Amino acid sequence: MSKKTKTYSLETKLKAVKMYLEDGIGSTTIVKELQLSDENRVLLWVKRFREFGEEGLKEQRGKYKGANKGSPRKQELTLEQENEKLRAEVEYLKKLLQIGRL
Repeated sequence: MSKKTKTYSLETKLKAVKMYLEDGIGSTTIVKELQLSDENRVLLWVKRFREFGEEGLKEQRGKYKGANKGSPRKQELTLEQENEKLRAEVEYLKKLLQIGRL
């Protein structure tokens, strides 16, 4: 069974970061007060906020739609490369025939 990750609103994240940075409240207290899953989440939000500002707290899951999404596509072989590959396959099959594996 897969564990579903809880998603928090941008407002909740900002409130937690503000409490930590401006008010000096500890992450354990913030977790209890805002009923978050764990204190590491608060520390992660603070780190992202320091690095990227408010943009770093926005939800990123499922948003990437770039050309390089997913596994890389294979480049098409040139005729010479394809010919070389086929020759190697033929040689391999010939050797298998010789030793009786095919």
